[in-house]
Order: sequence, then C-alpha cells, then structure tokens
Amino acid sequence: MINNLILLQAAGESGMTSLIMIVLLIVIFYFFMIRPQSQKQKKINQFRQGLQKGDRVMTAGGIYGKIRDVKEKTVVLEITKGVDITIDINSIYQSAQDVAETGGDPAQKQ
Repeated sequence: MINNLILLQAAGESGMTSLIMIVLLIVIFYFFMIRPQSQKQKKINQFRQGLQKGDRVMTAGGIYGKIRDVKEKTVVLEITKGVDITIDINSIYQSAQDVAETGGDPAQKQ
C-alpha cells in the first residue's frame, strides 16, 4: 500500500488525480454508509433511554409485552397477565403497533 502511494506521487499529476479519487470515495462512503447508521443507532439509544413503565415494546427475540419496571441495565416485561420476564435493555425495540401509530417516531409515544 505504501509502495503504491510512493508510485502515485512519483507519477506526478496522474498520481494526484488518483489520490483525489480515493479521498472522494472515502467521503462518499462516509455519507452513504457510516453517517446514516450512526444516526439510526442514536435514535434507538434515545428510545431506550426514554422507556417508561406501561410502554408496549418488542424484544430482539420477537416477544411483545408491556414494561412493568425499568432498571439501569434491565427491564421487567409483562408478556401476559401474571407472566413477567427480565431482559437486557439493549434487547428492547419499539413495537410494530407503536410504529404504525406514531409513524416510527419514538418522541410521539403516549
């Protein structure tokens, strides 16, 4: 890789054009791949931080339920009357029903 860069610099102007193309490719990769993913992760983290008792959610395993208690790293989820499970907060996603009602915006939850 370093040898290729040295050869590109030795080639003169064509080497500079290649270097500009590489930088341009990195910038395009950032705006189309990295930035959208980080924004999506930020929204998921905001949703998880705003979880409250009574919210309807879905786990990563596809279990739907209602939050009974929120702790620092875990959530107690009621999946049916009298059946509670404790799961990691990172396994919580917005339920499909909430997505349909709010358009996928966690801030519009009631």
